[in-house]
Amino acid sequence: MKDVMFYKDYIGSVHYSTEDEVFYGELEGINDSISYEGTSVTELKAAFEEAVEDYLELCQLNGKEPEKAYKGSFNVRIKPELHKKAAQMAIIEGKSLNQYVEEAIAEYSVNKLKK
Repeated sequence: MKDVMFYKDYIGSVHYSTEDEVFYGELEGINDSISYEGTSVTELKAAFEEAVEDYLELCQLNGKEPEKAYKGSFNVRIKPELHKKAAQMAIIEGKSLNQYVEEAIAEYSVNKLKK
């Protein structure tokens, strides 16, 4: 799993700069660039949570939606053999390929986020 933190349904990345000897990251899945840093894990967590709170407050003050808008469609490139198997399974289950893939992603994502 990639190094990330969670707070109020937001995801923050976690990185370390050996040059600056500081932990740093940014809020993921938003339209703006919001970063934070700390010299310890405890400081980084606190800075991340503060960044989320500040971002939400700023969005509210400006009457702006804080989260990135997703269209609900994206292109996925997979191996032709996997594409064929997925299409075959969709046919067997009486579903469109889109419906089959959406259900597979939903099931996988729900199970992963529970951990």
